Amino acid sequence: MSKPAAGEGPVVVVTDSTASLPPQAVAEHGLVVVPLQVVIGAQVLDEGSEGATPDRVAQALREYTPVSTSRPSPAVMLEAYEKAHAAGASAVVSVHLSGEMSGTYESAQLAAREAPLPVVCVDTRQVGIGTGYAALAAARVAAAGGSAQEAADAARARAEATASLFYVDTLEYLRRGGRIGAAAALLGGALAVKPLLRIDDGRVDSLERVRTSARALARLEELAVEAAGETQVDVYVAHLANPERAEVLADHLRERLADQLGGRELWCGELGAVLGAHVGPGMIAVCVAPLTP
Repeated sequence: MSKPAAGEGPVVVVTDSTASLPPQAVAEHGLVVVPLQVVIGAQVLDEGSEGATPDRVAQALREYTPVSTSRPSPAVMLEAYEKAHAAGASAVVSVHLSGEMSGTYESAQLAAREAPLPVVCVDTRQVGIGTGYAALAAARVAAAGGSAQEAADAARARAEATASLFYVDTLEYLRRGGRIGAAAALLGGALAVKPLLRIDDGRVDSLERVRTSARALARLEELAVEAAGETQVDVYVAHLANPERAEVLADHLRERLADQLGGRELWCGELGAVLGAHVGPGMIAVCVAPLTP
């Protein structure tokens, strides 16, 4: 099926719910968010405030209720592209979490083949707000009149420059979901150790091991400051069922990175239900995303 050429309408950015963007950012930049799903016991729920919430997932995990996640189908992605076309879009940039971690990017590619307008798909090789910041970069380029390809290039560049670091209370939830990848070396007798992990080229990778959660969080702070360096950055602190410690870390980073933040808000919030299902209660993450031209 041949694609129509891009017209004069806007370039619309589509992303998925794991991008973890605050609702006000989604609205401000005109993003379209396609939900992933969470299966809790026998219930299939869309990720979001009306369906699968972080609290609901954390409670299910604590109670050993089976929790799994699933990608949006190509049909659901295609519906988002068709709606953008009907609203007058000339092209779509579809920005998603790592294809190593989810089939969402594959669904986007399959849907793009049937879409009634040009669609450029981006595998950010990131998760969470690392994907979200990439989507925002694409939206800013599109709003400034850039082409779909230019917006996609901006998303990839920002995702590649972004550091996603996180601490988990236990690797058990990552092990259950098969998401550990190279960090599998930490398993076995090391399950009691407090691991620091990172996203490296789309996969979860081990970074360091420490003996206590307090040391882990102090080290996470240092690693975030190192990642920021002297550049202008956006920073997001995420957690699952660990708000007090997350806010303490956020406060420390607001103070230490005041110059690099340049007056921009440091976001602190709860991780979405889909990602939360794989990391478990207690997780704290820091995403440091340098501003790109």
